[in-house]
Amino acid sequence: MIDRRAALALLALGPLLAARRARAISAMTLTNEDRADVQRIEAYLNAIHTLKARFEQIAPDGGDSHGTAWLDRPGKLRFEYDPPVPYLLVANHGDVYFHDSQLGQTSEVALGDTPLSIILAPEIKLSGNILITDITRVPGLIQVTVLRAERWWQGSLSLAFNTAPLLLRQWILLDEQRRETRVSLSDIETGGHFPEALFEFKVTPTPPTGPKR
Repeated sequence: MIDRRAALALLALGPLLAARRARAISAMTLTNEDRADVQRIEAYLNAIHTLKARFEQIAPDGGDSHGTAWLDRPGKLRFEYDPPVPYLLVANHGDVYFHDSQLGQTSEVALGDTPLSIILAPEIKLSGNILITDITRVPGLIQVTVLRAERWWQGSLSLAFNTAPLLLRQWILLDEQRRETRVSLSDIETGGHFPEALFEFKVTPTPPTGPKR
């Protein structure tokens, strides 16, 4: 089973002290082909308002887990892991919650402090404070790697797409310790409407088990 640290990699929670380390960050120089592909990717991502898909997550240690993902832009995401994995990740109202039902513990972080904010933004732009550091092409596939200039220590996000037609297939999170978490999507459905309750984080309290009086 996937471990807790691997699931938390979706949040890419790195120590803030790392921000004090000096490091030069620069974007790659884009060719005309690169710019055309980036514009096409931006248009595709901005056209997605809702998405539902099955996911497979590969942890840094090679462990894998599966589940269902829902996305509702801007700002809403739900990752529901299949049993026996006891994890749930929900993004809404500017925060991201990661819940471990087995331990009864919840971690919370601002959405803006995670790479998830890139794909959940009201308008997705792979420019400005979002730096493109690599574009890789193989037949039928293009992968774009980005990071946030002001939060580079939290790692990079790589988005992989089928090219004909353009279709998001995978994202890869690389944290500050160079640990890689891959999330692959299948059975992708876009469009439609999801109930607001799907993105509300609520934990049902466990009733006490002591003797009745």
